[in-house]
Amino acid sequence: MDQAEQLRKLVGQQIQHSGSTRVIAVTSGKGGVGKTSLSVNLAIQFSKKGQRVVIIDADFGLANVEIMLGIRPRYTMSDLIHNDMSIDEIITEGPMGIGFISGGSGVQDMVNLDKEQLRILIGKLVRLDTLADVVIVDTGAGISDSVLEFVLSSPEVLIVATPEPTSITDAYSLLKTVNRSKEFVPEEKKIQIVSNRVSSKEEGREIYEKLNIVSTKFLNIHLEYLGEIFQDANVSKAVIEQKPVSLAYPNSVSVKSYQEICNRMTDTEEEQEEGKGGIAKFFLTFIRQKKKKY
Repeated sequence: MDQAEQLRKLVGQQIQHSGSTRVIAVTSGKGGVGKTSLSVNLAIQFSKKGQRVVIIDADFGLANVEIMLGIRPRYTMSDLIHNDMSIDEIITEGPMGIGFISGGSGVQDMVNLDKEQLRILIGKLVRLDTLADVVIVDTGAGISDSVLEFVLSSPEVLIVATPEPTSITDAYSLLKTVNRSKEFVPEEKKIQIVSNRVSSKEEGREIYEKLNIVSTKFLNIHLEYLGEIFQDANVSKAVIEQKPVSLAYPNSVSVKSYQEICNRMTDTEEEQEEGKGGIAKFFLTFIRQKKKKY
């Protein structure tokens, strides 16, 4: 039995016992567009609705999530693999009870594990299904292999774009690259656009329309519009204070935007079911993507 077949078998075994945690990947075609801000503030809004939330920082080499949450994790995913720690031990608690896991080098290390090590690791990760209702994966920005692997592994993807022409073209480049992958199945993935730093609802909708027209015409991918986040100076102030703007300036215009986006994601039972598939399926799909490159 080759590695791919072993992984497929392991996926099947673990999914039978996994829960229904909602996994959401937040990504962007370029950096500096507010991707991490959306991840953190969306987590706050989910938490306010009584959802148990864990953020996984998969933006390797940067520490934007921990800066925005104002916390410093003692452990990373690497400790889960190499130091025999449990998932409970590597989660750092942030504001509103939000859990935070730093990916560190641990996510990259997954590719080198043998079958037994993978079985043990996934057994630990499945614990997240009992600890969280929602897992938000804050990916890196751009079109790196790790970003693509996370996007391909997640059933629900949010792409952040701003009115800047380069942000829109880079978001489309990300979609083109995803579409080239043999692993990409449009019917199994919900891709939604969030327009950030806009001055009006019309400007936000225009960003979506530009992306959706070319994506539908040339890639046969239909995008959904999740909403807009208005330009707000309080977001930068909150970053300096190392607090999520949803907590530092709860009455600001951007926070109302985050609330509305979260409401759209939880308004109906069908929307709450989006992205559910459990942690085992998510991580095993991710590992399978990485192993194909080695």
